[in-house]
Amino acid sequence: MILSESARVTTAHEAAFRVQYPNSTPRLIKVIALDPEAGRVVSDLAKKSWNRAVFFSSLTFPAASGSVGDKTAMQAWLGNVAGHASDLVAEIDSADIVVVLASPGTDASAATIIGEACRLRHKTMIGVILQTAGVNDEALSRTLLGMRPLARMLVVASDNDYVDEMLHAMRA
Repeated sequence: MILSESARVTTAHEAAFRVQYPNSTPRLIKVIALDPEAGRVVSDLAKKSWNRAVFFSSLTFPAASGSVGDKTAMQAWLGNVAGHASDLVAEIDSADIVVVLASPGTDASAATIIGEACRLRHKTMIGVILQTAGVNDEALSRTLLGMRPLARMLVVASDNDYVDEMLHAMRA
C-alpha cells in the first residue's frame, strides 16, 4: 500500500524531523510618545496585556546633549507610564523595534534623534502619526517630513485602534 503525501508526513518516523517550537520569539518593542496627545495614547495602550512591549509617555533632552553616536555624550531620558526615567540609548540598545508616536504638528526633531540612534545600532524605527479631527494638511506634512528620513515604516493612523492592532500583529 502506498501512503499519500499527507499520510506519510504524519507517521511517527517523519514527525521526528518536525520543529517542535515556534519559529520566532516575540520582539522587544519600545513605544515612545513624542507629545502629550501621543502620551495619552501610550498610557492607554500600556494598560493592556502585552508580551514584550515597554511604553514611554515622555521624552526629555537636557540642554547639553552630545552626538547621537556617542553613548556617553548623548543624554535623553524617557519617562515610562509609571513615571520612572530611563536612558534613551540604553532602551534603544535593548529593543528589537522602536515605535515612535506623534500627533500632527509635533516637532519631529526628537524623532530624528531617535531614528539616528536606531540607525547607528541597526534597530528598526517605525513612525506613527496619530490622525486627529480638524488637523490641517500643513501640520500633518510638517510632522511627516520630519519623521520620514529615518523611519523604516511611516504610517498615518486613522484612529488609535490601528496602533493597538499593529503592535499585536508584531507580537508585542
